[in-house]
Amino acid sequence: MNQLPVERLLDTAVSLLPVFLFLVALVFLDSYKLVKLHQVVGTIVFGALAAVVALFMNTWIAGYVPRGLHILPRYAAPVTEEILKAVFVVYLIRSGRAGFMVDSAIYGFAAGAGFAFMENVYYLQAVPSQSMLVWLIRGFGTAVMHGGTAAILAIITRSLADRAGAFRPWHALPGLLAAMVVHSFFNHFPFPPQYMTAVLLIALPPIMAFVFTRSERSTRDWLGVGFDTDATLLEQIDTGEVSETKVGQYLHTLKSKFPGELVADMLCLLRLHLELSIRAKGVLLMRRHGFGSKIEQDVREKFSEMEYLEKNIGKTGVLAIKPFLHTSHRDLWQLYMIGK
Repeated sequence: MNQLPVERLLDTAVSLLPVFLFLVALVFLDSYKLVKLHQVVGTIVFGALAAVVALFMNTWIAGYVPRGLHILPRYAAPVTEEILKAVFVVYLIRSGRAGFMVDSAIYGFAAGAGFAFMENVYYLQAVPSQSMLVWLIRGFGTAVMHGGTAAILAIITRSLADRAGAFRPWHALPGLLAAMVVHSFFNHFPFPPQYMTAVLLIALPPIMAFVFTRSERSTRDWLGVGFDTDATLLEQIDTGEVSETKVGQYLHTLKSKFPGELVADMLCLLRLHLELSIRAKGVLLMRRHGFGSKIEQDVREKFSEMEYLEKNIGKTGVLAIKPFLHTSHRDLWQLYMIGK
């Protein structure tokens, strides 16, 4: 017998809303507003597309594994699904678009939310006549699990990249393995499904709260130290005192290896990096205190000038001054952020 429209609507809400409510809570907890709404929506769309690909892959894999041993849901699906969810999240971290643990976690959970959305839509169509308990478990358990495992991947990957000072492809492997293990453990159902769901709902919020607290503290420290350092060096360049610093002495040694005009371009490039870095940190501070931020035309012009200088100097010249250019993951992120 077909379900009544009201019952079907309730099933849909219970299976889909929890994960999105949790995602909304994460976005509101982001006091620096590192992730914009259209970026969250785009990541959700990617997660949904990943679910479609996973459906075809799992269907194909099911034809090659023994039936009755639960190999697909317990072992194969956690591997394929976590890899597919990780693709876009790791790309965002690698490209510097996710520079802190907070925005990395939000992107990860958004990818998982999109995946869970599409997966639950499929189950609603495939097996509509299920009890409310099933949809409660899928909404508060399975859906939140998908968001949580993708967030775990993002947090661990960002943390390892932080320690190394730059992202490397192998930084994603521990987080991916952890996501697969949690996913597989959840699908094993060592306890009744409702208990597994309760454990997940109890454990995930404190983990996310810890991540947000730690990241906010790290961001505050980075803003203070980075702003002061950048401002001091920029002032030394503007007043001509940079020649008396270690930066100036290093640039002076480069005159024996590069033409004088290229060394001058290197100094201009360093100055542009400092100006954009200071401007980006100012944007973050304004967002932290509830003020809007507008990217001015002169900032875009500085980006164009910076691209010209990098091409003119060449890869060898950029590498020569790399110790003084802000090219760590956070600095790449802030340059990306202010450029948008």
